[in-house]
Amino acid sequence: MDPNTRGPEEYGHDGDGQSSRQRPPRDPLTPDFGQHTPALARTVQLVSGDFLLTVNPVDGSEIEVCPPAERPSRPEKLTPAERAEVDRAARPPVPPGPTRPAQPLLARQDEREQLVRMLARGRSVRLVGSPGAGRTSLLDLVAEDCADLAPDGVVRLTGHRRTPADLLYELFYSVYGAPLHRPDQDELLGFVREIGAVVVLDDIEFGGTALDELLDATPECAFLISATPGVPAPSTESGIEEVALGGLERADSVELLERQVGRVLTEDEANWAGDLWFESEGLPLRFVQAGALLRQRDRLRAGADAVDEYGVFEDAPPVDAPFDTPVDGPFGTESGGVETPLPSLGEAAGPAPLLASRLSASARATLKFAVALGGEVPHQAHLPALVGDTHADAALGELTDCGLVTPVGSRYRLAAGVQAQLEAAGYTEDVQEGALAAAQHYAWWAGHPSVTPERVAAEADAVLAALTVLVPGTTPPAEGEESPTVQLARTAAPAFAAGLYWSAWERALRAGAEAARLAGDVTEQAYFHHELGILALCGGQLDRARAELETSIGLRGALADKRGTVAGRRALALVSDRSGTTPGVAAFGATAGEEVPDARYEESQSPPGGVPAAFLPAGDATTLVTHRASSVSPSSPASHKGRGGVRGFARRNLVAAGAGALLVAVLGTVVTLGATSDNDPDGPATQVGPNPSASQGLGDDSLGADKAEGDDGEGSGDTGTATGRPTDPGPDGTYGTSDDPTPTDGETDPSDDPSGTQGPGGGPSNSPTKPPSSTSKPPTSPKPPTETETEDPTDPPTEEPTDPPTETPTDPPTSPTDTPTSSTSASGPASSSPAETTSSASAPQSTDEGSPSSGSDSLI
Repeated sequence: MDPNTRGPEEYGHDGDGQSSRQRPPRDPLTPDFGQHTPALARTVQLVSGDFLLTVNPVDGSEIEVCPPAERPSRPEKLTPAERAEVDRAARPPVPPGPTRPAQPLLARQDEREQLVRMLARGRSVRLVGSPGAGRTSLLDLVAEDCADLAPDGVVRLTGHRRTPADLLYELFYSVYGAPLHRPDQDELLGFVREIGAVVVLDDIEFGGTALDELLDATPECAFLISATPGVPAPSTESGIEEVALGGLERADSVELLERQVGRVLTEDEANWAGDLWFESEGLPLRFVQAGALLRQRDRLRAGADAVDEYGVFEDAPPVDAPFDTPVDGPFGTESGGVETPLPSLGEAAGPAPLLASRLSASARATLKFAVALGGEVPHQAHLPALVGDTHADAALGELTDCGLVTPVGSRYRLAAGVQAQLEAAGYTEDVQEGALAAAQHYAWWAGHPSVTPERVAAEADAVLAALTVLVPGTTPPAEGEESPTVQLARTAAPAFAAGLYWSAWERALRAGAEAARLAGDVTEQAYFHHELGILALCGGQLDRARAELETSIGLRGALADKRGTVAGRRALALVSDRSGTTPGVAAFGATAGEEVPDARYEESQSPPGGVPAAFLPAGDATTLVTHRASSVSPSSPASHKGRGGVRGFARRNLVAAGAGALLVAVLGTVVTLGATSDNDPDGPATQVGPNPSASQGLGDDSLGADKAEGDDGEGSGDTGTATGRPTDPGPDGTYGTSDDPTPTDGETDPSDDPSGTQGPGGGPSNSPTKPPSSTSKPPTSPKPPTETETEDPTDPPTEEPTDPPTETPTDPPTSPTDTPTSSTSASGPASSSPAETTSSASAPQSTDEGSPSSGSDSLI
């Protein structure tokens, strides 16, 4: 577990021992002050249900719908060899140093055989006993006897601070091989229904309905559950058999004490053991601790020559001295063969302070850390760094041999009653300092690149215990410093998420959010709320996810954290997509007026300026309709059926715009065919109305547009310039084009409507607007254009009308005339971006005489 000891091929180390990363030379006088290359942020990508989750410890986790190519295959069950490895990891590590030989379990043979018979019949059993009755030792023996009963073997779980959901996921990972895959609730229930195993569940903390749900979810499993009398009982419908585990008989207790001491008891010791049996009701733990007291007494009586060769007791204080009293000799004033009396009955009833006073300094320091962490004993690999002694890992062996700690799952905790005894002896004086030192150490360790998320998750109980102690007393740090509580939660939470221990992830996030609030760290507070929203989204809690994400977006918007805001917006859009509701204002307005990098694709909105105009049939003019880009209201409805929310909204707008353009093209074709096939000489198709259409290009005056400046009138065909626009009839009654953008009187100022400006008839107008000019006014009697449009050779010759038409043509124009005519090579769908185009479904047309028509194919 030492993060500084790395393998030869890990993290930039080649097999030949040479580093592949160039390091700066170190000063020989200050070798420890070398420059260290900052480690990259550790990101982990995993699949949770139908989501692809990227755990990002920098800006916040990112979540999206998992692509089909990223979905993992169906998990397969582990092989027997792999199950054996999982079972080995579920047991506590063996303490370093010399260990005492395993003692046989006394007076438990009947209970052992009874439990095995029940499990062999497929019945679930609940073993109830007081703390210290030896439930864990009995469960270990029964698990060995049931190794071949079930097809999936024996699965060992711990119920200490575990919920039913935690136990189901741990059961799943104990039988199936599913790395970086966390199935959702329905998938999980489907997998665990297929598990047939004997589940040994120690130290369960729930019962009643919660236990019934656990049993119902695993119908093919037989459970052996141990609990204390204070845990709620299962319901009567659960069908669990219950076996009570009491204390030992007096003779068995004396025999256990003799096995612990390694000799036959004297008469005084036997009487002392009888009094202890009556006081403790025969709990085996008390006699294990009493045996440790007698062994220490024997060493004291033997004198200095009995000092352990490993030096365990070399600095032990006197028996009657406080636990932290310094000593000069190996055993204080009572060494040297002086007779040592038996401990009193009170000392034997609460032996923890007396036992601790005779242990090494490292063992006593370990007990201080355990008391500060609420009874959680740090892993033996962390003890040298915490205690400051390179051999401090041997302290775990001392504590185990004395019965002061007991295994809980794959870790160790203070034994029953030891926490209260040490607190009464004064071990709580430095609780805050001990928890702070542990927090600083774990924050450094959890963030080290050589530490895997699984190892951090295995130490979750100690990390969460340090947060529980430190969070209530969190204060704003000094300028330029970070709060150690916030730093620990910030470092450990992503590791818990990547290690698939999500209940610990949630507890770390909530503790970190509270610590950040007390410390006044808004940046970290926004991060924790973002992660809580991601966790709620993965769990299907959409309302909670929305509240957490909106809080995070608001905080990050105030801090101008663009990247974090983008991550929050994406997650919030996914929440809205799943819930079928419109994203809140915070999803779009957190950074109003700011351009967020790398976010345009996800945050595209309906294009305000139109879409590329459709190509009309041959012979008709085509133009490209564009509008001035305008901001879209943040409250615009977004899509909730696609994956991207706002992205899907913009995509559907473009599809609708394309459909509208196609409809306009078809309409234009029908109108053109109808107009050209009419042989009526008085039909509107042979007349030139007051609203001329734009020409196709230079050199084509067949539609009656005025010629460009400098036209000699001899059929040169130059009817206008590329930048001109239709103007109102001049004093001579003619219509022409002009480079002057002066509008007519019928044009109005632009409105606030993002779809365009209002025309004279209430419809949108796309022409740029300026104040009317006094030199260009519409005449009272418009004259016909100077040139008529080219007649179709198949139509009979018609007489040119001498009077201007009294009515506007009823047929809609075939091309838009409200924008400048450009070259047809520049017109097309590819010449306009979606951000400059809009839909055409709601474009009203102006029918007032004398005002330019917006055109039926103008797309708004």
